[in-house]
Amino acid sequence: MAVDPKRTAVVLIEYQNDFTSEGGALHGAVADVMEQTGMLENTARLVEAARAAGATIVHAPITFAPGYGELSEHPYGILKGVVDSTAFVKGGWGAEIVDQLAPREGDVVVEGKRGLDTFATTNLDFILRARGITTIALGGFLTNCCVESTMRSGYEKGYQVITLSDCVAATSSEEHENAIRFDYPMFSAVMTSQALADELHGAAVAG
Repeated sequence: MAVDPKRTAVVLIEYQNDFTSEGGALHGAVADVMEQTGMLENTARLVEAARAAGATIVHAPITFAPGYGELSEHPYGILKGVVDSTAFVKGGWGAEIVDQLAPREGDVVVEGKRGLDTFATTNLDFILRARGITTIALGGFLTNCCVESTMRSGYEKGYQVITLSDCVAATSSEEHENAIRFDYPMFSAVMTSQALADELHGAAVAG
């Protein structure tokens, strides 16, 4: 797959302390798969390589006001889990982007993510199109939830979508592997972080 760094964005979905860090509200649920895949270290390496090649780095955190007034009175499913664990409260440590992937000058931080699909309640599509981005590479949480939802929307919107198989994590190995094996190939090109880093570097060198 030909990847032009200038037209590529690496979209980092919910790399926030509540998922990534010891003591985070939901860290215990994803820690095993994070460790299996090495996703945090892989993502940090890829982001360095992508920046060096001239790609855009987009951070997509999810945040809620205290009390979760943005959600329905009786949330269910995955969002009920967020409310019950009081995760991703705006202004709190848990909602902050993990230090290893803290936004740098030139990165984009998308505002307004309140649900699963990063495109749904944010200006992500506007930002990408304004910058001439045609390829998006997705990493983050959860493999089978927000990353998958964003992948499907990106595919529908006509982007060339890459899913980073070693930069995602879920609450169980079964869910994680099932999504990568059966769902991701339908709506994306599945790549490792190293494969994408190599593609970006090669394209940047070729100029």
